[in-house]
Amino acid sequence: MNTFEQSGKHLALKSWMKINSKVLAGFTTREGGNSTMPFDSMNMGFHVNDDPDKVRQNRKFFSEDISFPVENWVGSKQVHAANIVKVTKEDRGLGSLDFETALPDTDGLYTSDENILLTSLYADCVPLYFFSPNDHLIGLAHAGWKGTVAKIGPAMINTWHVEENVDVKSVLAAIGPSIGHCCYEVDDRVINEVKVALDGHAEDSVYKKNTAGNYQLNLKKLNEILLLRAGVLPENIIVSDQCTSCQNDVFFSHRKDNGKTGRMMSYIGRKGD
Repeated sequence: MNTFEQSGKHLALKSWMKINSKVLAGFTTREGGNSTMPFDSMNMGFHVNDDPDKVRQNRKFFSEDISFPVENWVGSKQVHAANIVKVTKEDRGLGSLDFETALPDTDGLYTSDENILLTSLYADCVPLYFFSPNDHLIGLAHAGWKGTVAKIGPAMINTWHVEENVDVKSVLAAIGPSIGHCCYEVDDRVINEVKVALDGHAEDSVYKKNTAGNYQLNLKKLNEILLLRAGVLPENIIVSDQCTSCQNDVFFSHRKDNGKTGRMMSYIGRKGD
């Protein structure tokens, strides 16, 4: 199946793993951890005022589950912008067992090195995944509405094309579980930024006015359109149909949980020999 599939208590991009058996990519759920309410139970975020020891336990447990040492993880301090950083082996361990050492001011990570697990944290925002099998490149981007309209997805594609000489048509992209248009109501300020990102072209599939006078925004669709405009082929894009707010028993949701909740983690890595 060409989507995110259940693998134990987390979700996995198994279709990418079939392309390259060394690639490991997926998304955690809120199930199977040690944290207590309101972070129950697999909270992966240090920055939400959960007990740091519980978060470390959750991360170590998950590292064993996927057989990828937590000391080889890399995380960042996300700021809802479009900064992209290339990660190397020297960065392994940054942000893996604490928040202080995480890469600052970074919402996009990529690497060509093996034995690095790139990680990013979510509770409604859109997780973006990137994979160039021909160039041995993998990447992640955190796309809330601010990062989306700042075009963090296209920024990753452009960085790979310019800095890494990647043929855009060979890039695979995936859009993971996030809040759906069913639950994501925004105001004129946000929609005006969306219109700018779309170069003024209205897209009925991206937002619709509701009876309250606000708008239902489809962040996944917006990211998909921006990736297509950046040159990614439609057949190379996977889009999850899961809403983190609707499926609150499976996912943390900032909106559904009124701002006090845990974080899921997107991840991608390439194991070495």
